[in-house]
Amino acid sequence: MNVYFSGIGGVGIGPLAEIARDAGHTIMGSDLGESMLTEELRQQGVNVSIGQDGSFLQSSHEATPLDWFVYTAALPETHPELVLAKKLGIRTGKRDEFLADFLQKHNLKLIAIAGTHGKTTTTGMAVWAFMQRGIPVSYSIGTTVSFGPSGKFDPKSEYFIYECDEYDRNFLHFNPSISLITSVDYDHPDTYPTEQSYFDAFNQFIGQSKVVLCWKKDIDADTISKYGILHIADQDTRDVSFIHLAGLHNRQNAYLVFNLFVDYLGAKGEEEEIVNILSSFPGTDRRFEKLAENMYSDYGHHPEEIAATLQMARELSDNIVLVYQPHQNWRQHSIKEQYTTQFTDAQTIYWTPTYLTRENPDYAVLAPEELTTNIINKDSIVYTELNDELWDTVVEARNTGSLVLFMGAGTIDAWVRTQLAK
Repeated sequence: MNVYFSGIGGVGIGPLAEIARDAGHTIMGSDLGESMLTEELRQQGVNVSIGQDGSFLQSSHEATPLDWFVYTAALPETHPELVLAKKLGIRTGKRDEFLADFLQKHNLKLIAIAGTHGKTTTTGMAVWAFMQRGIPVSYSIGTTVSFGPSGKFDPKSEYFIYECDEYDRNFLHFNPSISLITSVDYDHPDTYPTEQSYFDAFNQFIGQSKVVLCWKKDIDADTISKYGILHIADQDTRDVSFIHLAGLHNRQNAYLVFNLFVDYLGAKGEEEEIVNILSSFPGTDRRFEKLAENMYSDYGHHPEEIAATLQMARELSDNIVLVYQPHQNWRQHSIKEQYTTQFTDAQTIYWTPTYLTRENPDYAVLAPEELTTNIINKDSIVYTELNDELWDTVVEARNTGSLVLFMGAGTIDAWVRTQLAK
């Protein structure tokens, strides 16, 4: 089968392309710009085109007729490639449709990692544990990792581990054998207009899962009663210190993976081995990733993620300099009142303008000063831009002993890597 992936450099589509390639399909794709995944795919011999005006799709189809056009949820219905694919009579579908079909054809049991925060790292932990125990596994992780490709299909595997996100209601297209839910906090107002609609989607996802491992605070009593799911004790009282990872949230997420193996994957009696494997987890890219001495990059862009990542940074240093790029103006309208105590672990905060993506034109763009009104340590904030002056400032802070943390899901990570490469 010949499959074209539009948005192939994205964290949702790129791993699926690798999986399809492993299964013997001929794959190719396009994106608007380069990324770590486009580089990874090219190293695997995949034909990736930068630019999405439809010309690469047209020439690919003429050379060898395409069977399937798989596209990211971020693609509008008027996108040139999507319009052309339909005109050419190519089967079109979003990533969830392609993956659901793939799981059924290969008779794979789905282990879904869901939640507002921590999905990528927790997915990586689960894959890492499978690998270290020598268990064949297929998977899709929403980033690049040091211990394998972002996506992989192993024909000997019984399970498929999937970072099953809630954006565009993606996770509701699946009926997992086992689901891990790391956290539930309102997000993605462009998909869920109200908090209740967001929580309702998670409750529906729970109902579609055969087994669920999650924290008690994230599910209500009615859901537990209705579905009889497994739930973990209150995370405020559960001691997870026996897992030796930096960051309380990492230890808590690892605890869910620990329970997955001990209670459901045949590791009862081998608890010490599982703890040692999880404690040796090398991490994933863009999740508190060390880019240079005392310089880290993190994908966090929600108040809860910010607080958790800064707590982890504080375990390593008493003097933290944070450079923060808010993500999506539409999202900022829904979370601006939540910016309060999350930044107290940072001694200095460099706040840049919001990265704009998938915006609703009816929402006025909020200025940094409007977003920071309620922050307790507001006196620590410096409003700035991603420019050479900022870079010189944070390099000086790093050189004098501070831990510098760059945080955001927009252009900030690429900016830092470019600066370091100079």
